[in-house]
Amino acid sequence: DASNASRTLLYDITRLEWSDELCGMFGLPASVLPEVRASSGDYGVTAAGAACGAGVPITGIAGDQHAALFGQAAFAPGDAKNTYGTGSFVLMNVGESLPDPTEGMLSTVAWQLPGRMLGSDSHTVTHYALEGAIFSTGSAVGWLRDGLGIIDDPAECGPLAESVEGTEGVVFVPAFTGLGSPWWDPRARGTLLGITRGTTRAHIARAVVEAMVHQTRDVVDAMSDASGTRAAELRVDGGAAAMDILCQLQADQLGIEVARASVGETTALGAAYLAGLGVGLWSDAAEVSATWSADRRFKPSGDREALDAEHGMWLRAVKRSLDWAPA
Repeated sequence: DASNASRTLLYDITRLEWSDELCGMFGLPASVLPEVRASSGDYGVTAAGAACGAGVPITGIAGDQHAALFGQAAFAPGDAKNTYGTGSFVLMNVGESLPDPTEGMLSTVAWQLPGRMLGSDSHTVTHYALEGAIFSTGSAVGWLRDGLGIIDDPAECGPLAESVEGTEGVVFVPAFTGLGSPWWDPRARGTLLGITRGTTRAHIARAVVEAMVHQTRDVVDAMSDASGTRAAELRVDGGAAAMDILCQLQADQLGIEVARASVGETTALGAAYLAGLGVGLWSDAAEVSATWSADRRFKPSGDREALDAEHGMWLRAVKRSLDWAPA
C-alpha cells in the first residue's frame, strides 16, 4: 500500500529485505542486487595495490549522515544531531520501531548491529532514524559573500551577526532552490522581508544565521511530533556550527541544550567507530559513547513567549515563499 511504498526504494526497510513488488515493477531481478549486511562486521580485507596497503580489514560501512549520527554517539531513541554544511541534515534515532510515514520527513535505517554491541540479547538489532534535509545553510553564507558582497570570508558571518542584538524585524528564507524538510516545495524561492531604511548588512547576516536556526527547529519539531519523543539535546557539527551565536540561538529556539562535538568531522568519526567495533577496539556502543565529548554546551535562555513569536514570524515568511516559481 502507499504507506509501505513510501518507506521503500527497492529495499523494504520494514521487512529488511529487497522488495519483490518493486523489483518486479522495475523489471529488476532481486538476485542481481547485493547482499545487505550489518553496519559493522567482517567484510574482508583490502587487496594488493590499495592506497592503505594490502590486508587492512574492512569492518564498518555506513552512509554519510548515518555515520555522522553514529559519530555523535546518538545511540538511544530521541538522540538527535544536526550537521550544518552547505545544507543541513538533521537525524533523530527513533529506536527499533519505525514510525508511520510523516509528511516532509524521510524514514531510514540508522544502522543494524549485532545485539551485543547495543547491550541486547538479540542476535541483530536495527535502529531506525528520521531524517530532515535542509537545502541551504552554508550556501546562504556563501551568498552573503558572493552574491551581496557584504562579507569577504564566511568566518566574518558570525561576528557580524553578533554585532547587533536582533534583526529588527528582517526575516530571510533561503529558498534558493526550493525548501526541503518539512516543506518539500521545489517551487519556493528566497524571500527577504522586513527591510527598512535602518536595515544594515549586520541585520541581514543575523537573519541568515536565524534562518538556519528556524529551519532546524521546524525539522526537530516535526520529528518530535512524528516519533512521540522529544530530543533531550541536539548534538551539532559541520562548518557553521563553529559560530557560537548559531549554537546559542539554536538552543534558545529548541528549548534544549545544544552540544557541539569536540571532533567536527563526525562522519569520519562514525565510520571509524563502526570499524573499531568490528575489530574489537571497542566492545559495545557504551564504550564508544564514553569516548565522545563536547567542545562546548549551549544552554537555552530567553523568554519562551518572545522566542515563539520570532518563530511565528519566520513561519509567516515561509508561507510567502512557497509556490512562488512558475510550474
